[in-house]
Amino acid sequence: MRVIIDANVAIAAAASRGLCEAILELCFEHHHIIFCEGILEEIEEKLRTKIKAPSPVIAGYLTVLRHNAEILEPEPVDARTCRDRGDLMVLGLAAPGNADAIVTGDKDLLVIKEYKKARIMTPRAFWESNRNQK
Repeated sequence: MRVIIDANVAIAAAASRGLCEAILELCFEHHHIIFCEGILEEIEEKLRTKIKAPSPVIAGYLTVLRHNAEILEPEPVDARTCRDRGDLMVLGLAAPGNADAIVTGDKDLLVIKEYKKARIMTPRAFWESNRNQK
């Protein structure tokens, strides 16, 4: 499965052990992860300003993400597609990444439910759907 991991999920995975960390590990092992530079920049900024993670830890985490994901350029998305213009880059990865799923905790994305052929899912829904496929 080709999966776009939104910044909020990757940040939660780095900040604490739990569901988001388990999802990231699952994706490393069994799926193809898709990011863009904008998502990686958001992860870096939030880890620095909100989580207060040390710079070497952030750099190491970003290196792991880059080595385990495909970094693509998002296509333009009509601004009316989503309530938050900051989320357009996530949606813009769906077609170039041929994504099957977008995993996010962002309500502005979750209300869309599907974009192109990518299902927009909460971390819990993504986890459950993987468990049910086994």
